[in-house]
Amino acid sequence: MHDCIIIFDAGSQYTQLIARKIRELNVYCEIVPYDKNILPNNNIKGIILSGSPYSVNESNSPKFNIEKFINIVPILGICYGAQFIAKKFGGVVKSSNSREYGRSNLHITKKTPIFENIPENNAVWMSHSDTILTLPQNFYKIASTDTIEIAAYSNKNNDIIGLQFHPEVYHTQNGHKILKNFVIKICKCKRTWTPKNYIEEKVNEIKNIVKNEKVILAISGGVDSSVAALLLKKAINDNLVCVFVNTGFLRKNEFNNVIDTYKQLNLNLIPVDASDIFYRNIKGISEPEEKRKIIGKTFIEVFENIAKSIKDIKWLAQGTIYPDVIESISVHGPSARIKSHHNVGGLPEKLNLKIIEPLKFLFKDEVRKLAKELNLPEEIYKRHPFPGPGLAIRIIGAITPEKIKILQEADHIYIESLKKWGLYDKIWQAGAILLPIKSVGVMGDERTYEYVLSLRAVTSTDGMTADWARLPYDFLSYVSTKIINEVKGINRVVFDISSKPPATIEWE
Repeated sequence: MHDCIIIFDAGSQYTQLIARKIRELNVYCEIVPYDKNILPNNNIKGIILSGSPYSVNESNSPKFNIEKFINIVPILGICYGAQFIAKKFGGVVKSSNSREYGRSNLHITKKTPIFENIPENNAVWMSHSDTILTLPQNFYKIASTDTIEIAAYSNKNNDIIGLQFHPEVYHTQNGHKILKNFVIKICKCKRTWTPKNYIEEKVNEIKNIVKNEKVILAISGGVDSSVAALLLKKAINDNLVCVFVNTGFLRKNEFNNVIDTYKQLNLNLIPVDASDIFYRNIKGISEPEEKRKIIGKTFIEVFENIAKSIKDIKWLAQGTIYPDVIESISVHGPSARIKSHHNVGGLPEKLNLKIIEPLKFLFKDEVRKLAKELNLPEEIYKRHPFPGPGLAIRIIGAITPEKIKILQEADHIYIESLKKWGLYDKIWQAGAILLPIKSVGVMGDERTYEYVLSLRAVTSTDGMTADWARLPYDFLSYVSTKIINEVKGINRVVFDISSKPPATIEWE
């Protein structure tokens, strides 16, 4: 078993960033709800208390369940977590006259293990409206900002620490080093959480759980389901049956290209072209969530018929990863549901199969590291994320075969152009969106009245937050001209410059 850091989540938008930063240190960590009852064990080496949108002085504010860990393992409170610790031990936390949000200058006033090899002055990211006025007995200040007297503190043993700022965010200078000091120096975690170790352990785990029973897995051609397939194949070989369904909403030539790739990987593959069924079921539907639900329901029905035709299937495998889970259901703290993901639920209940999800608690960048270790072809593991409902949610409004054809052609030009210009690998996700409006244009001497296409490109590390990609103007000019000249039905191209939040990466 690996050394582990437990992160108690009280609903901060940054909690997943804390987990990612710790895993980048090759140390395993888990995110659990703030009130989960966990008993100390030899693997848990430290506790982190996350931030929260609440004030510690609200009656319904989250109360971390940490009593059993005090004086057992080191505890780090971040923002709300720091205020919670201060108040719990007898300090005073009040609403601040000067709310700090954004960059602040941190002045380290006392060198302690958490600030080892950190300069005395740092830019840090603040996000709080409460402030700690007085510290509990046996605690002392270790840092201030220009406006906040107590920006960080520690107890006499340096094993309970509070940071009023967020070390996990990109904008905090030396935040990675601060977390490293806590995890490696203070908690003394061994750095054994590596892709190679994960693969060995997960393969053994699958063997022990599944034994000689058959597993069915729906694969999409993307990195998540492909890595899940290779892990399962290493564990159970031909007892894995892979199903690849053509919904009709795939990219241009994708169905045949994916089949060829999976054949090279020697996967036991059943390809199914069900595009006519999907087109029929979604005809005339415009509302985004209804689209997703119909596509999900249709997928389940198609998949169910295939599964029932195969003897002795006992398990359903899914390539679900952590952001899918977080966005689909409120798992950790008061996170809001954004939209449904049809790959997360439905199938197990319908098919009466046991479920196995070998990637469920991995972030996308971790899955890509596994893919490289498993020798998955680059065209799969470097491929941008692609939504389960496919191009159906990149056509705003009702879907027709004609619109699918137009979008496939335009999207193909866009993606291939990104690759040609050396931009594809610098972007987290890109895609074209066909809008439900037409605009007047002029081609030659003729007036046109055709669709508007929006290009989307974002940079991100895990899909939880994203910024719009600053693509070169020359590239945008090139790809716009190429699409308008070569794709009949489009006469105007626009570029989406919205970030997540407040927008989502996909339009629907």
